[in-house]
Amino acid sequence: QVQLVESGGDLVQAGGSLRLSCTTSGLNFADYAMGWFRQTPGKERKGVSYISSSGGVSYYVDSVKGRFTISLYNAKKLVYLAMTNLQPEDTAMYYCAARLKTAYLSPWSQAGSYKFWGQGTQVTVSS
Repeated sequence: QVQLVESGGDLVQAGGSLRLSCTTSGLNFADYAMGWFRQTPGKERKGVSYISSSGGVSYYVDSVKGRFTISLYNAKKLVYLAMTNLQPEDTAMYYCAARLKTAYLSPWSQAGSYKFWGQGTQVTVSS
C-alpha cells in the first residue's frame, strides 16, 4: 500500500521560512518523480515544483522561483520543499504527489499525471 504523508505546514509571518516534508512508503522510489502542488478553497490544485526520480531535474512555477527548493533524500524516501521569503499568496494546502518517471511526456504541473497523493499540510502566511 502506497502512502504519502506531508508534514511541516504552519502559520508564519510574511518573510518567514518553512520546510515541508513528504514521507513515502510502499513506493519504489527510483521509479517515481515527485511533485508538490498547492490548493486554496474553490481553486484548482496547481503545481508548485517537481523533481525527477534521479533528482537531476527540477522545475518550479514562476511565482516561487528563487524562493522554494525541492530536494530528495533517497535513502529515507523523503521529498522536501524548502520555502523562504514566504508571502501571503503562498497560503494554501500543500500536497505531495508521485508519478511514474515514464510519465515525463506529460507536463510536470499536470495534476492528472500523478498517481499517488498525500492528504496535504496547511501553510498559512500572515501579512
